[in-house]
Amino acid sequence: MKVPQMIAAEFRRLTANPMSIVALVALVAVPILYGGLYLWANQDPYARLNQIPAAIVVDDTGTTVDGKTVHYGTEIADELVKDGTFDWHVVTPGSAASGVDSSKYDFSITIPSDFSEALASASSSSPRQATVTLTTNDTNSYLASTIGQQAAEKIRVSIVKKVNEQAAQQFLMGLASIRSNLVTAADGASRLVDGTATAQTGAKALADGTAKVSTGASALSSGTAQVASGADQVADGAQKVADGNAQLAAKANQAGAVADQVAGAVPQARQAIIDRLTAAGATPAQIDAALAALDPLGVKITSGNAQVQNLVGQVDQLSAGANQVAAGSAHVASGAHQSAEGASQLASGAQQTASGASSLSDGIGTLHTGTVKLHDGLSDGVAQIPDNSAELQKKQAATIADPVKLANTSITSAGTYGAGLAPFFVALAAWIGIYALFLIVKPVSRRAITALHSPIKVTLAGWLTPGLLGAIQMVGLFAVVGAALQFPIANPVGMFAMMATASLTFAAIILALNVWLGSVGQFLGLVLMVLQLVTAGGTFPWQTLPGPLAALHHVLPMSYAVDGIRQLMYGGNPATAWADAGVLALWALIALLVAAIGVTRMTHFRTLRDLRPSLIG
Repeated sequence: MKVPQMIAAEFRRLTANPMSIVALVALVAVPILYGGLYLWANQDPYARLNQIPAAIVVDDTGTTVDGKTVHYGTEIADELVKDGTFDWHVVTPGSAASGVDSSKYDFSITIPSDFSEALASASSSSPRQATVTLTTNDTNSYLASTIGQQAAEKIRVSIVKKVNEQAAQQFLMGLASIRSNLVTAADGASRLVDGTATAQTGAKALADGTAKVSTGASALSSGTAQVASGADQVADGAQKVADGNAQLAAKANQAGAVADQVAGAVPQARQAIIDRLTAAGATPAQIDAALAALDPLGVKITSGNAQVQNLVGQVDQLSAGANQVAAGSAHVASGAHQSAEGASQLASGAQQTASGASSLSDGIGTLHTGTVKLHDGLSDGVAQIPDNSAELQKKQAATIADPVKLANTSITSAGTYGAGLAPFFVALAAWIGIYALFLIVKPVSRRAITALHSPIKVTLAGWLTPGLLGAIQMVGLFAVVGAALQFPIANPVGMFAMMATASLTFAAIILALNVWLGSVGQFLGLVLMVLQLVTAGGTFPWQTLPGPLAALHHVLPMSYAVDGIRQLMYGGNPATAWADAGVLALWALIALLVAAIGVTRMTHFRTLRDLRPSLIG
């Protein structure tokens, strides 16, 4: 009996009656149903997030910014509802709490009353963080809670972007204002440079003039000292003249008094002469004659007295004037001394002024140099601050708030969540399909063992029968993945070949387990499936596995089946796919060799143990 005949005999046994056919069809459909339904259910769940009910509570009371009332909480809630990522419902706090508790909403977002105020505080002297509260309930769905956390993080990033954009815009506006002020300052500094240049010229002229004033003040001081000395001499002479005039006035007064007495005695003397002439018996004629001779003398005496008195008055005036001259000369001398002292102080002050004017000239020169540097520095500062328009400032603020845009340049791309899981579930379905087939397919033909005594042929027949059925399973599963679910497949022929290779490899492994251990081997096939389910790296990266499980990832065949299907489905590296196929082929070869050794043992060494009933089935 040849291998094809043994395969045909096994197929005749499997289709001997209608129930056998139904059982065979059902077991062949197992991987199609498992893989197809699971991938259909998870085809693209992220595209249906808008069907997840979520609540928004807006308690924000708003705040005042630059004289305007803003409600950031309401703005964010409106943006979320408009975005439509989830089925958002704006509700009251009580409705949100009861809704999350009763599974009406998968999660809720609460924006507190001080939300706007907290956001606006970023530019104040008392900044504080704004709080957004996420409420979840894992009894609704753990993944829904995880998705809610991701949504809250996106909201936080959106808020940060909004705040950063406003802060950046305020900063750029302030920078523009600073630039405007710097331009004004630079213009002022330019005028200051011109003014200090003029001041420098004036300070030099002032220094020259004060030097001349100092020289003149020194000469004036010397001259006023000489004047003071001459004034002292004049004052001394004038005092002597005043003293002499005073003595003269005294003598003149004495002479005037005598002359006045003589003039006053003339009438008495005239009367005494008349009386004596009368007593002597002179006749009136004689008396008149005598009086005629004497009266002219009396007139002269009176006239002389008047002249003397006039002269005395003049001498008195001369004495008084001499006294005034002496007093004036003394004042002049005193003033001359004060003038000399003032001139000396003036000379000293003029020297100090000249020295100060020289220092001022030097200082203004330094000031001029400094103002030139100030002007140049302000001009450089203005040049370094860009003169941007309001529209450009708005764009710059948006860029500063969100400076990095993630550009996804994937070497390969699955496209959807379901397509990303497809390689893992296809490989797992292939194992489950082969495992299910061995529930009705006999691992080896007892008749063939007895008749042929050829372990190789018996082993190949026992392997190819479930292997061909497994290939049929892969045809159906491939049709579900590519046609029914319309997942993109970069290399359809290569992917199906990899699926068929994986199915044949799994058939060889389960065959070896059944040949050696019987129903216990069938159970170990289930255990091996569980091990591969957690170590294949079909969902999370295998690097996240614990150490022992990560080591098994590099050994067990399903890891290579998953990787090979990925490479061919997503358009990855063909060389890697060939390497994965080589590892699967090596597993198949080793498993067939082990199975053949088991069949050889069964052919030549039959024992009572082989006749014992199976533990399972």
